[in-house]
Order: sequence, then structure tokens, then C-alpha cells
Amino acid sequence: MTGSLSHPGRVALGHRRTVTIATLRCACKAVAVLVALSLVTSGCASRPQDVLRPLAVAPTGTSRVTMLVATTRKPSEDPGKLFSGDRGTAISLNSVDVSGPPDWTRKIGEVQWPSRMPPNPQKEFAVTQVTKVQSESQAVDWYRKNRNAKHQVIIFVHGFNNTYADAVFRLAQIVHDSGTDAAPILFTWPSRGRVFDYLYDKESANYSRRALEDLILQAAKSPDISDITILAHSMGGWLAAEALRGVAMREKSIPSKVKNVVLASPDIDIDVFRRQFTEMGRKRPHFVILTSTRDKALGVSGWLSGGVNRLGGSDLGPYVPLLDELGVSVIDTSAIATKDPLGHNAFADSPEIVRLLGRRLAGQTLDRGKTSVADQIGVSAANFAGSEARFAVAAPVAVVSPEARAILKEELSSDVAPIKDGRISY
Repeated sequence: MTGSLSHPGRVALGHRRTVTIATLRCACKAVAVLVALSLVTSGCASRPQDVLRPLAVAPTGTSRVTMLVATTRKPSEDPGKLFSGDRGTAISLNSVDVSGPPDWTRKIGEVQWPSRMPPNPQKEFAVTQVTKVQSESQAVDWYRKNRNAKHQVIIFVHGFNNTYADAVFRLAQIVHDSGTDAAPILFTWPSRGRVFDYLYDKESANYSRRALEDLILQAAKSPDISDITILAHSMGGWLAAEALRGVAMREKSIPSKVKNVVLASPDIDIDVFRRQFTEMGRKRPHFVILTSTRDKALGVSGWLSGGVNRLGGSDLGPYVPLLDELGVSVIDTSAIATKDPLGHNAFADSPEIVRLLGRRLAGQTLDRGKTSVADQIGVSAANFAGSEARFAVAAPVAVVSPEARAILKEELSSDVAPIKDGRISY
């Protein structure tokens, strides 16, 4: 008898890949979406390129978000860009202040990009201050000046096709629109901010795993911090899951201060996520997954990745009871109106989702005795506001039978899977 390390039920025999009409249609559709994405983002090229140059005079009557920015990008010689899309050789830290126009001039979910420089702070987002953080003591000072009463931190990890400025303005918008007072920390990795650099961005996310691990551990080990929420979007979801897996392997478990992880439209191979989640160990934070079957960007990603469904683009509805039982919350945003024609940014540009996110970041719970906020906006939510770290695993999109439930629970209860019928569960 020969043993097999393949996944139970997975055929290991070689096969010839044939090109079918369905395959060609899928390819044509993916190319069409890529072209559409390039057209949607082509307007970014006309934006001013030095939007991170601080205003000479701080504006009045506007909102302000102060964030700590950690990056693995290569510094730029242009002070209006700060960092490029190339990979740096160190982790750089900056404190960045962003001014937002008065609430009566804007809508929740919108980033009012400067049309020219200097920007008009009464109508557009503007950077008011950039300061290098040159030592650990300066980082501690920044946090102590910006912490709330609950000593909460939110770490935001952006997704594919984001410049440094994209990530800064997006986090500023999320923090302001959600109403959270948690200290915001941005982790920005070397994305080139170009549609057709998907593979470069993927490798850059891979390049940045250890740096994000270090950031999470430094925050968790600080006696001044009590509660950490990680919010990751798109490809940043893969990076966050990999970093948490790495933290668990380095420290034998994920620190208890990491209480919540929100994966918004995560661009993660659904089989890979199951492995990532299992390998995080038994003590995990509470996970919330925002999905949409109308996410065209994740459809293209799945095609580029060999036809495997992405976690954020899959219909997890049938598995919500199991996932809820195991401690994972799912919110299906498919029915939510979004300004993004690709349906990929609902987590930030949908007022309903941003407000719901704000409730989570504030540590509030959804009242089960009344109609929940999620019910009012027409999405399915399974204990979205749960704060306890519980055991969970994301099952692949397959029939969740009683046997499958038993296998999942067995995987979580044993560090070493037994050999059954010549196979080791993986």
C-alpha cells in the first residue's frame, strides 16, 4: 500500500487540458473586464502626482485623520509622492495628517481627489502634515497622542492596484466615514498601481509578509494597546492571512489582542484560505468575510489563477450556519449598491457597509432581539459583531455534509491528522 498526502477525494492522476467553448468565453469575459478596469482607472493618470505635498497653511472647518503609515515601498525623491511602487529594503514609518472637506459637501464613501495642486480643502482631500517617525519611542509617542479610551488600533492593508496616495486617502475616508476613534495604522506594500501589473503586485505582497508580521507583533506586545482589528481588502486579504499564519508559527499562537480580522472582498484562493486558517492554530481572532458574487475583479483573478474560486467572490450563503457555528461571520454584499462598476469596493464606498464597519470597530454588538442593521440593508450577517476569538475554518465551496463537518472539527482538534485509508487529511 502506498500512502498519499493529497487532499481526500482529490484526483491525483494527470490529465490533458482541453480548450472548450466555455473556456474561451471565460477568457474573453476576463479580458473584457480587464479592459474595463483599465478604462475605469485611466482617469487616475490625470490626477495630480504630488498630492502628498502638505498644504502650506492648515485649513479650518474641515475634518482631520492622523495615521501612522508603515511601508515596504521604496522611497521616492519626489516629496509629493513620498514612496513609489518599487520594493524597498526596509520598513519606513511616517505620520500623515489628512484633511477632509466638510461633511455637508461630500457623501459617505467618496474620496474627493484633488483636481489640481494645491487642493481646495473645502472640497477635496488634502495632506496637511507629513512627519518621519525615526525611532520606536517616536512611534509610541504617536500612538499615545492618538489612542482612544479603549486603547484600540485598526491596521488597514490595501489591495491590488493602489499607490501610496491611494492607500492613504482610502484609509482616511474609511476612518472618517465609519466614525471610529481607534488609532489608524496603514500598512502599504509595493503595489505599482497599474491594472496590468497583477503578478508584480502579487509577488510584492509575498515580499511584504514578514514586515506585516513584525508590525502586528509590535502592536500586540505594546502595553499601551489592548485591542487590534485588522481590515484587509482584496489582495491585502491574502497578505493579512499569510502574516497571521506567520505570526502563529513564530509565537505558537496569534496574540489575544488581535481580536477581529475583517477581510473585504478577499482575493484568496478558497483552498489556500482553508490551509492558512487551519495553520493559524487553535486560538484565532474572530473573522468577518465580506463577499459578493457580483465582484467582476475577483472573477478575473480566479481566471488568472487557474479557475479556482476566490474567497471574496464565492457564494458562502449555504455555509453560513456551519461557519457561524465554527466562529466565522459572513456578510454577502451582492445586493448592495456600489459606485464601483466592478463591484469590488463596497466595503469602503457603500454607506451601509461603512456604517456597519464603524459599529464593529466601536466594539458594538448587533442586537439579536431586534432587526439588525444588516437585515435593514438587505445583507446576510452571521454574528458580524462577535468579539470572542473562536475556532473556525473556511470550507471549500462543496457540499457541507455531516461527514465534512466531522472532518473539519477533527482537523481543529488534532495537531497531527491520522492516516485513514492510506491518506492523511490536509
